[in-house]
Amino acid sequence: MLDKRLYHHLVTWLGQWPAGQPLVVVGSDRRTQPAWDGRVYPMVGVGAPGGTVISVPPPRAAAARVLADQPLDDFLAKLPTALGLDAGRRAFGGVFRYSLEPERMPDAGEWLPHDDPVVPRWLWPFGGDVLIARDPDTGAYLAGVGIKRHDAYGNELSVGTEEAARGRGLARRLVAQAARRVLDEGAVPTYLHAPDNTASAKVAEAAGFPERGWTVYGL
Repeated sequence: MLDKRLYHHLVTWLGQWPAGQPLVVVGSDRRTQPAWDGRVYPMVGVGAPGGTVISVPPPRAAAARVLADQPLDDFLAKLPTALGLDAGRRAFGGVFRYSLEPERMPDAGEWLPHDDPVVPRWLWPFGGDVLIARDPDTGAYLAGVGIKRHDAYGNELSVGTEEAARGRGLARRLVAQAARRVLDEGAVPTYLHAPDNTASAKVAEAAGFPERGWTVYGL
C-alpha cells in the first residue's frame, strides 16, 4: 500500500499516479508553471516497478504519446524534439528514493533562514529554513541540506559537504535529521541522485532512503 503522502505528492507533481501500464504520458499544467526554484521544468517523470508516468505540458502531450509505444530509451531520446525543445536538451534518468522511517542518529546541524549570513550561496535558492553543520570550534560552515518544496505532500532533500569535511558522516546525519522534520510537517521526504553517484547512494542508504527500484526522469 503506497503511503498517502507519497501518492498525493506524485499525483500533484506529475498529474497522475499510478501508471497502470508500462508508460503513460500525462499533460499537466505543472509543467508550464514555476517550480520550487522559480524555473519551469517541461518534463518530469517517475518510474516504479508497476510502470512509468511522464508529465509534459498539455499542448505537447499528444505529440509525446505518439512515441509511447517505443522502448523507453528511444522514447526519452526523441522526447525533447516532441516537446519542441532545442536540440541540446537531453532526457535523463536517476534514482528516486523516499523514506518513511529515517535512521535514528544524532542531529548534526541547526536550522537557519536561508538568507542568514552564515548560509553559503548554494543553499539560498531553496528558500525557507535550511539545515547546516558548522565546525564547533570555528563556526565555519561544513555541510548543509536544502529542501525542494515541490508541494504540501513531498519535499526533496539536497545535501552538500565541503571537501575538507567529508568522511565524517555529516551528510547522512543531516539528511536523516532533515527527513524527520519533513515527516513531522506532514510531507514525505524524497532523495534523488544520478545512478553512478555512489557517494550520494551511500548517504541515502545510511540515512534511511532504501533503493526500491524507482527512477526519476527529467531534462
